[in-house]
Amino acid sequence: MASNGVAKESKEARSLFERIDFPSIPKEAGRKIAQLEQEFIRAEVEQLRRSVPLLQPIYEKRNALINTPELQDADFWPRVFSNAPGEIDHYILPSDAAIIGETLKNLTVERFEVDKNGNGEPRSVRLTFEFQTGEANRFFENAKLVKDFYWRKEVTKTAKGKRRTWEGLVSEPVRINWKEGMDPTKGLLDAAVDLAEAEKKHGGDRKKLPEYEKLVKKVAEVEADALTGGEDEEADDEDIGATSPAGVSFFAFFGYRGKDVSAEKSKEAEKEEEERWAKIAKGEKVEDDEEDEDDEDDDDIEEEDDLEDAEIFPDGEDLAVAIAEDLWPGALKYYVQSYELAEDLDSDFDIDDVDDDEFDEEDADKEDEEERPRKKARN
Repeated sequence: MASNGVAKESKEARSLFERIDFPSIPKEAGRKIAQLEQEFIRAEVEQLRRSVPLLQPIYEKRNALINTPELQDADFWPRVFSNAPGEIDHYILPSDAAIIGETLKNLTVERFEVDKNGNGEPRSVRLTFEFQTGEANRFFENAKLVKDFYWRKEVTKTAKGKRRTWEGLVSEPVRINWKEGMDPTKGLLDAAVDLAEAEKKHGGDRKKLPEYEKLVKKVAEVEADALTGGEDEEADDEDIGATSPAGVSFFAFFGYRGKDVSAEKSKEAEKEEEERWAKIAKGEKVEDDEEDEDDEDDDDIEEEDDLEDAEIFPDGEDLAVAIAEDLWPGALKYYVQSYELAEDLDSDFDIDDVDDDEFDEEDADKEDEEERPRKKARN
């Protein structure tokens, strides 16, 4: 009797959603859908690959225009970033916007693994940021920051033998030589670079490196502050009340790594996938990918991804893609729109409503200092 009671209680504890038997896609139809989706992906990648050599001379012409004194004096790239789409804008804190506004001279995006004949992986991207130097840059010493993102693929199996395929961008941390007291990442970026350099120097299990422990601890502290709303005594006054989905400065983006998938491992996975889809096209039987989110075999996959706890900018891939596929090709549009927005604001502003006594010489000096496009503080 007791066992029946437990069984009844267990059944009642299950939600209505869990007890309803929903119809599922027929297995054969699911295979055909997956095959068609794969064909769409391949066609889109091929289209992107072919566009690279076609667009290259046009981008070079645009870059020459952007680097003319006329547009450089007009803060071309700071204006583009100040009017960036939400996918980029919400990662930029007011203090980040101040750095970009004062120092950014140029940005270029390259599909660097595609050659002049249009061969290679087009989803890999190189972002090159160029900055003011010397006294014109009070934040850091670097004249240029180059961040490479490599498209990689990985095929793994759970303990039950189910296939899982991952693909995405991986990268190496890039150090920024911050001037004293000017690091908005509060040491996170330096810690990420230190770990990457220690791995190359010592090899072996990264978890045993003191740099790994230091970085994981620092990441945990930042995440805890973001969840609890903890106040950072060193935080810039402009950032009070401002938030980012990443929980850190935009410049922590340069520390993004992604999964630990080498070029060799990725090539093996690509070959395996090619052979698998070739069999599917012929109607031959293949292993099914694991799609059950409730699979209890997650642990054996997570053990191999020890970089997850040491990732300082989890959304690095999303931000890189947004810059490469939206901000970069649409730069001229965003630049022009930055002036249109200013004109709209001017048209809504009536100078007669301002008391002359409230606009003194001190206000005029402040206005001169804030000529560059700045990001509005978020509430």
